[in-house]
Amino acid sequence: MQNNNNEIQKQKDTLIEQVYDAKADSQKADQLISSYIPFIRSEASKSIGRFCTEQDDEYSIALIAFHEAILGYSSNRGAFLSYASMVIKSRILDYKRKESRHQDLVSLDSSDYINADKSDEDSNRSLIDMIPDKNDHYEESMTREATSQEIQELSKVLNDFGLTFTDIADNSPKQERTLKACRDAINYAIKNKFLLDQLLETKKLPIAQLVNGSGAERKTLERHRKYLLAMLIIQTNGYEIIRGHLRRVLNKKGEAIS
Repeated sequence: MQNNNNEIQKQKDTLIEQVYDAKADSQKADQLISSYIPFIRSEASKSIGRFCTEQDDEYSIALIAFHEAILGYSSNRGAFLSYASMVIKSRILDYKRKESRHQDLVSLDSSDYINADKSDEDSNRSLIDMIPDKNDHYEESMTREATSQEIQELSKVLNDFGLTFTDIADNSPKQERTLKACRDAINYAIKNKFLLDQLLETKKLPIAQLVNGSGAERKTLERHRKYLLAMLIIQTNGYEIIRGHLRRVLNKKGEAIS
């Protein structure tokens, strides 16, 4: 009996390790999801009261929810599978509620329900055209949740470095010359990943290496230490959405970071 309990605990510990690995590696996340397809399908089936097929919307929702559970899990939440089950049930329930509201709508193809004060373009659209696609809405909702989760996680890490978002805003470079120097230093760190690992380990900005590698003036980087710390933290694993947003913003300004 004791041996069985030890084996069960070992399996739980192994799963937790896999979950934490999957947080930082999308390929490992895909592998973990694939290995738990039977569990995911079972939880989706319980939620809809019948066998869930791959053609059901709930199946896709359950897969996305399982990935959300991976990203949101921490050991203080208890057993991972219990947590994942709760997230799957919650997301499918949200989906059902939205579906039930849509079923109450009448004459969706009638343009009589469109307000008369709408623009000419809107007045020619039927009510069904005005309703957001449920899949788009769900994906948008999931993106918002994932983004919020990344921001919360980033806030915690910044706090470990003694930083806040306000500090970063106040310390951001204002002049083009200064911004270029910081950007060169950031790109140098991105190309030399060991500097990012060193940053996380020591919680100190590798200022000398950034100066030597980027050619930027030390005093310039020193003045914007907090800004550089935050930008380099964002380049570490776990902030794909935030990095993507920064790239889009900077590309529009012609200030792209690699």
